Amino acid sequence: MNDATPTQEQPGNPLHGLTLEAIVRELEAYFGWVELGERIPVRCFTHDPSVNSSLKFLRKTPWAREKVEGLYLFMLREKRRSQGASSS
Repeated sequence: MNDATPTQEQPGNPLHGLTLEAIVRELEAYFGWVELGERIPVRCFTHDPSVNSSLKFLRKTPWAREKVEGLYLFMLREKRRSQGASSS
């Protein structure tokens, strides 16, 4: 019996409910492919990058997916920090 809703299972998890595609698209929009490839040097970001090739690779490679998720969390902190600085 699993009566718990997803929000109860992972309160405060900024990755909860996000697809890997949404994460990759947002990272690409924020950093661009070049910087993304510098921060996480994998072929799917450095050689003819695309969202589809990245998704194929990341779904098969847990360590790379963890790095992408970590970079996404870093990006969220950076965005929050820059929003806080601009509103002061």
